[in-house]
Amino acid sequence: MKRRRFLQIVAGAVLAGGAAQASTWQGRAFGADLQITASGDLPLEAIKAEIAAIEATFSLYAESELTRLNARGVVPGSARLREVLAVARRVHDRTRGAFDPTVQPLWRALAEGGNERMARAAIGFHRVRVGHEIRLARGQALTLNGIAQGHAADAIARLCEDAGLGPCLIDMGELRALGGPFRIGLEDPTAGQIAQRSLSSGAVATSSPGAIWLAGGSHILGPHGQVPRWSTVSVEGATATLCDAASTAFVLMERHDILPAARRLGLRTVMLVDFDGNLERLTL
Repeated sequence: MKRRRFLQIVAGAVLAGGAAQASTWQGRAFGADLQITASGDLPLEAIKAEIAAIEATFSLYAESELTRLNARGVVPGSARLREVLAVARRVHDRTRGAFDPTVQPLWRALAEGGNERMARAAIGFHRVRVGHEIRLARGQALTLNGIAQGHAADAIARLCEDAGLGPCLIDMGELRALGGPFRIGLEDPTAGQIAQRSLSSGAVATSSPGAIWLAGGSHILGPHGQVPRWSTVSVEGATATLCDAASTAFVLMERHDILPAARRLGLRTVMLVDFDGNLERLTL
């Protein structure tokens, strides 16, 4: 799935320690553009191998561990899949179910004209069992598109850190920074760029229901019939994995529910853009 980007690196953003030689690499991951900028030589072979391993775990469009789980209903479960499911569970619980990877059958039903009633009946992340194996309930399938790109950004950041690189910015739509500061712009699909912010040693993820449209509405599906409440939600926190999932959930939540959920998740900042283009920054 190709998602429109709503975070942009501001022109003229400077790597901290500007005397260092900056190197930039551009590639593809999960069908989207990937750009990494760092002061130093990037460990490209390790990065490419990591991307391949992540796609072999989470892709819905090629043979992967996730497609095997969806087809069979049970897999032993790699450490990588278990790690991401643990974060997904945390966000699901803290958002009272607004983030729910079991919406995949509903996504397919809406996209392909399938049985929407049966698809909705299969929703319920609380029924996914993670023990000595990972097991889905009858009729269930998972999508981790709302969290896997964040996981990839964090994994690449770890490789860059292990290589001893200084300031580094990974841009996969979600942004993950080591060091900084980096200036980034927040965009809304209707209002355009509405804010700029500085990012240092953390992550920012942004979700917008207008990025992709299905027959039944936005690609961000409410597991309990919720509809998007915000045009754009941007979340800053320690990891891109957490921010990616949280921004997806918050699109479906009311302001008075977002604030305590963000605090429970340990996030730094949440920015909300309503459908009239008004921007609000929540104080956590």
